[in-house]
Amino acid sequence: MFEAEFWVAVAFLLFVLILFYVGAHKKIADALDARTAKIKADLDEAARLRDEAGKLLAEYKRKQGEAEREAQAIVAEAKAEAERVAAESKTKVEDFVARRTKMAEAKIGQAEAQALADVRAAAADAAVAAAEKILTVTTKGKVAEDLIARGIEDVKAKLN
Repeated sequence: MFEAEFWVAVAFLLFVLILFYVGAHKKIADALDARTAKIKADLDEAARLRDEAGKLLAEYKRKQGEAEREAQAIVAEAKAEAERVAAESKTKVEDFVARRTKMAEAKIGQAEAQALADVRAAAADAAVAAAEKILTVTTKGKVAEDLIARGIEDVKAKLN
């Protein structure tokens, strides 16, 4: 009965009783409770952080949606502005072309009138010269000179 195993069992029992007497079991339980409380606090913090991250994610998704809508509105406004500017430019070009056409037509009309006046003046000068030659050949003397001078003046007055 007094073998080595017996004494090991007695020593172990005494060791356990001393630990129990000192309150080691309370310290171990307190340490385990503290560890449990820390783990629970960490889990609560993780849940709070997850909820906060979810709220931030939702807020950023909302902001992203607003930004996309705003970008689409800006693009639509830019397209409308471009179309308006293009239409305005087309109108200005058409007005410019119409004004240039009218100016060109007016210049052509002036050139035609000037050319007609030049032709009439040349015809009048040629008719006067021809009449002068004919009259000088057919009439002689003072009467011829008076007739020629008066006729030339009449022709010039009528043709111009």
